[in-house]
Amino acid sequence: MWPEGPTAGGTVTYSSRAARAFVPGVKVLTAADADFDTRSAFPDISVCRVDAPATTQFRNIYTPAGRVQMVSPCPVTLQPANLTSDMRRSRIAHLAPVCNEVSAAIVDAVDRETFVGITPQGWMRRWDQAGRVTSRADNWVDAGAVLARANAVVISIDDVAGDWDVARRWAAQTPLLVVTQGALGCTAFSDHSPIHVPAPTVQEVEPTGAGDIFATVLFIALQRGDALWAACEHANCIAAQSVTRPRLAGVPTEHDITLCNQMSLQ
Repeated sequence: MWPEGPTAGGTVTYSSRAARAFVPGVKVLTAADADFDTRSAFPDISVCRVDAPATTQFRNIYTPAGRVQMVSPCPVTLQPANLTSDMRRSRIAHLAPVCNEVSAAIVDAVDRETFVGITPQGWMRRWDQAGRVTSRADNWVDAGAVLARANAVVISIDDVAGDWDVARRWAAQTPLLVVTQGALGCTAFSDHSPIHVPAPTVQEVEPTGAGDIFATVLFIALQRGDALWAACEHANCIAAQSVTRPRLAGVPTEHDITLCNQMSLQ
């Protein structure tokens, strides 16, 4: 369908592979057709595949005016009933819709002790008949319920079209909201007080997946008890290394982890 041929991608792929670099026992819940190669997409990761007539396909086109996205969406919505018992008891549950295919009810289906991390951009997306994606903050109709349960939420400033008032409004409804800003780093809202954490300077090759990797590293760091600044700094560093390599080659390596650990000690 795409000129370069289909390759695995999306938040679930980048995030699960990033998580695997830091913690054991990563599990994925996704919807895809029977021909989708889960072993190739999720190496050494436990996958629960909900059968679907089609697998979501995205194409990202980067232009001087910003990113253009085209989508051929999966028609299946993931529901609480699709969760396994192990998933309900996970230390961290990362809800990561890419095109409005995850039910918001899942946030209340996991244990209260589970750390719930949210990357909500997929709930904001809609698309026309040609598949061209648009995104609006007010498309996220279940924001209130999700924000109330979440332990941490990560959005890009592009997700809200640069509108900091939207970010502040959401931040007032959840314990922690972090806004990623690309090369500028991120701004974290906790107790309604924003702090800006800069990112290291790198030579960017491709930014696809960097936000997903940032969120994953942040959630893991926070769940293990790291301080907010340190967690954001580490997530910034790992995400910065990811953009120096194309696509899934940007998933964290041992070298990235060692480098960022050393930088955090300086």
